[in-house]
Amino acid sequence: MFTGIVQTQAVVVDATNQGGVLRLALKVEQQYAENLNIGASIAINGCCLTVVKFASTTEGDCVINFDVIDETLKLTNLGMLVVNDTVNFERSVTFGTELGGHIVSGHIHCMAEILSINHHQDNCKMQLALAKEWQKYVLYKGFVSVNGASLTVGEVDEQGFWLHLIPETLSITNLNNYREGDKLNIEVDQQTYTIINTVENYLSQAGHIKRAN
Repeated sequence: MFTGIVQTQAVVVDATNQGGVLRLALKVEQQYAENLNIGASIAINGCCLTVVKFASTTEGDCVINFDVIDETLKLTNLGMLVVNDTVNFERSVTFGTELGGHIVSGHIHCMAEILSINHHQDNCKMQLALAKEWQKYVLYKGFVSVNGASLTVGEVDEQGFWLHLIPETLSITNLNNYREGDKLNIEVDQQTYTIINTVENYLSQAGHIKRAN
């Protein structure tokens, strides 16, 4: 489980696809790898990955290795990574962690394409296109995880939704590195997802019973 508060950006030092598995190696400052263990969960661009190996470097950083399977590659932008790209990095929640964002599982639902980016002096407005089947879970002023960052939904339209990004978000996350046409990982708010699906299932069953009678 994660909070959607990105801790730092990690740098891709290797991204090799071997037999449908992406061997991903990321470099972070040592402070973000303290008390790390094999098998630990880390959100990379919002996707929960398992640590398979890690080692300190002579420069005082830490290189962490992950294996990304084909199903994850289909749903996320991790398969598009190349050496020197940066990714959003968040360690899993521990007891006593301040929950500054919202509860994030690290299970990506889909990707959204950037339609437009409008930079202003103190903020950035970004328009994202979302597949129709996921639009009902994204509500005005609701939560959404974008590349692992917990963000508030701005305007909602027939194509998807808008984000309003402050300088702090742009400096901590990698969202400022993306351009029109690029794709971002999306995890919709789990509470919204559960409520809408529960209501739809109930109405569907009620309608079926009514027709049967």
